[in-house]
Amino acid sequence: MGLAALKTGWQRQTYDLGHLQASKYSILIFDNRGIGESDVPLLRYSTSEMALDTLELLQHVGWISEQQKSPSLLESPPAPPSSSKPKRNLHILGISMGGMIAQELALLIPSSITTLCLLSTAPRLINTTTFLANARQRINMFIPRPIDTQLTDIKLRLLSTPWINEPDAEGTTFHFPTNGDRFAAQELSKRANPKSFTRKGFLCQILAAGWHSKNKSQLTRLADQVGRRRIMVVHGGVDGMITVHHAHVLVEELGTDEEGNGVEKVIFENKGHILLMEVRGELGMLLERLVDRGEKMNVEEVGEGEEGDQGVGRQGKGQGWGRQGKGQEET
Repeated sequence: MGLAALKTGWQRQTYDLGHLQASKYSILIFDNRGIGESDVPLLRYSTSEMALDTLELLQHVGWISEQQKSPSLLESPPAPPSSSKPKRNLHILGISMGGMIAQELALLIPSSITTLCLLSTAPRLINTTTFLANARQRINMFIPRPIDTQLTDIKLRLLSTPWINEPDAEGTTFHFPTNGDRFAAQELSKRANPKSFTRKGFLCQILAAGWHSKNKSQLTRLADQVGRRRIMVVHGGVDGMITVHHAHVLVEELGTDEEGNGVEKVIFENKGHILLMEVRGELGMLLERLVDRGEKMNVEEVGEGEEGDQGVGRQGKGQGWGRQGKGQEET
C-alpha cells in the first residue's frame, strides 16, 4: 500500500477477488513498516529495505523458497545449477509507494514473478510544477492544520473532484452522503488510532518514497528479467499525488524487447490517485486479464521446457493453482 496507508485499503480488491473468487485467488496483504500493525522502527526507511521486508514475509508464509531469492541475498552459497528453472508463482500489485517497493522486489526476485502491476506509482519523483509550487506543497505536509482542512486537501490530491461529489455507492447498511465523505470517514478512523498512525512512521515513510529512484538502466533490466508482457502500468490522468507524467516515464524507461514490444499502459483519463476506489470494477477486470495472460505464459514456458529439456522446465502451475493462483498485493 502507499504512503501512510493501511492494508485495509485493499478491502475492495480482497472482497472482489479473495472472497467472491476464493477458489481462484489467494491474496496476501500487509502493513508496511511504519504503519498499522507493523513495527515503527526509528531509522531511515528505504523502498529497497521495505522490499526485503516483503521478501522475508513471502518466505515466512511459504510463497517463496530460499532458492528463489536473488543470489546476492542468499545467506549461503546457492545450490549447484539445476536443469529446472525457478517457479513463477507471484502476482505482484503495488500502488503509489507500494509500487516503488514492487519495483525493488521485482529486481530481487524477477524469475518468481508471474505478473507485475504498477499502479499510480513512479520510477522516481519528478517535479512537474514550478519550484515555488513544489516547495509549498512539501512544506504544507508538515504544517499543523485543522483536521477539516487536512481532509479537504488530501481528498483533492488523491481523488478526482467529480467522484468525490458523487453519492456514496458502496454502503450496504449505511450510506454516506458522498464518496468523499466515505473516504474522509476512513481517514479519520485511521488517524483516531494512535498506535496505527504515528508522526514518526509517517515521516520515515516519506523519506522512503521521496528518495526512491530507479534509472532507465535498472528499469530496462527489470523488464528484461520479468518479461514485458507480464507487466502493466496503470495511472489516473488527474492524479494530484503522483502526476500521470510519471507513468509515461516509467513505461518509456521499462523499454521494449527485440521485437519492439513494450509493457501495457492503461490511463484512466479523468481519475485520480486511488484507483482502488474510483475504478474498482474496471481495475478488477484489468487485474484478472493480466493474471490470465501471465498464467498462460507460464503454461507456454512449461511446454517450451518440455520440448527443450525432456520434460524439465519452469512449473507454470503449482500448489492447487487453476487458471489463477496466488497473488500478492503490495502494501
